[in-house]
Amino acid sequence: MTLEQATFALKRFGLGPRPGDAVRIAGDPRGALLAELATPPPDNLGPEASPDSTAIFLAIRADQEARRIRRAADNATQPMQSGSMAQAMGAGSPVAKASGAGAANGAGMASVATAAPMPGKPKDPKPAPSVSSQIYADEITRRIAAAHDAGTGVTERLVQFWANHFAVQSDKDEMVRGLAGSFEREAIRPFVLGRFEDMLLAATRHPAMLLSLDNASSVGPDSPVGKKRGLGLNENHARELMELHTVGVSGGYSQADVTSLAEVLTGWTFVRDRARPSAGDFAFNPGLHEPGDKRVMGRTYREDVVYAVGNEGQGLAVLHDLATNPATARHLAFKLARHFVADDPPKPLVDRLTATFTSTRGDLKAVGETLLKSDEAWAPTRKFATPQQFTIAAMRALDANIDAPMLMRALGVLGQPIWAPISPEGFHDDKATWLAPDAMTSRLDVADQFAQKARVNLPPAELVEAVLGPAASADTRQAVARAESERQALALVVMSPEFLWR
Repeated sequence: MTLEQATFALKRFGLGPRPGDAVRIAGDPRGALLAELATPPPDNLGPEASPDSTAIFLAIRADQEARRIRRAADNATQPMQSGSMAQAMGAGSPVAKASGAGAANGAGMASVATAAPMPGKPKDPKPAPSVSSQIYADEITRRIAAAHDAGTGVTERLVQFWANHFAVQSDKDEMVRGLAGSFEREAIRPFVLGRFEDMLLAATRHPAMLLSLDNASSVGPDSPVGKKRGLGLNENHARELMELHTVGVSGGYSQADVTSLAEVLTGWTFVRDRARPSAGDFAFNPGLHEPGDKRVMGRTYREDVVYAVGNEGQGLAVLHDLATNPATARHLAFKLARHFVADDPPKPLVDRLTATFTSTRGDLKAVGETLLKSDEAWAPTRKFATPQQFTIAAMRALDANIDAPMLMRALGVLGQPIWAPISPEGFHDDKATWLAPDAMTSRLDVADQFAQKARVNLPPAELVEAVLGPAASADTRQAVARAESERQALALVVMSPEFLWR
């Protein structure tokens, strides 16, 4: 192997080279990747224990309750607006008559609450961020550290791939926002080199996913609770389980299968009673479960079968069958090959990944090893880096001191905020999504900001060799050499075509 191949390996399969990384693995780039793949990524990100979903759920609920109490207290002490006072006093009161007459004349009574502040009166202090927002920022801080410190970064890339595959939408509400990081730590990291079925189950059961896809509020119409309260099904989670998480849109399921799976998943929720020790944990609630046999993709799942965990076993049986379905193997193999190799991945590579997934019954470590050992994966095809890949690679290359707020702002501008896709499909990773003139302008601005935070102690010309290697073109070398400042030179390194394409 060569230095050029080492740089290529770090860009294609890892998080991007830091100065010294390519030299370190130049003797055997593929072996270095495989060696890192043999070590599971850390579950705990940071010097102290990460809060679990139970602790996060309790903290957010306590914060919500405290804010509700503060709002109630504030409302009780604020003077009523004229309309509110009129309503409280009754339609025939002098206040009501004066308010109505004023409104008819286009004037009305000035509301005490909306009057201009007295001169010199201090403005109200900016409200403190919610606990959910603080947790979200803390989780991103942990993710930044994990990405910065990773060796080749191949396992971290897999974590990010699977977290996007099982995408939760943190913008849905503040509970999902606060739980998004714990979802990645609890449902993705422990299984990223394990069995797909275990990851599928953990992701399906996690409160972040149950809330993001509305299964926590799905009720069987003929269940005890459904009959009593007139509640019904929500099919979101069932649909995405098949369309996105397992067999894929062409996997052979029908709308009837979606409805049946939604019925199977009724009762899959989590404990919301803060007084219970299991608050925030997954729970199967039989009172919400739709009774009866269910038929999903040609197989009947009987209600009267004695499952190990009661009627929850219907769902476990369906998930097992979906996880081991040949369509799932093909769907996941294609997505992995597209993510790492090319927007239109080589069919032999997809076939090989599919065969490994099938023969190992979803062993994700074996699938990853097959990817790294396949010659097609090392072919000189190109992938355009997504905003998250670009910012992480730039941070590593420049040893940039990037904190969570700065990264959040940058990714917000670039259109790929962490754990916040616009749909359950997750973020696309193809060139058509991210390569546009205005997007490149935004990347240049981000590159300049990162260059300002750079701590790398190499001259720009040496940084070109360290992170771009022999593949750096004459044009790139010349542009960096002619830069008006070191900051501009560093920004040009990470904005070079050799850096943006992997």
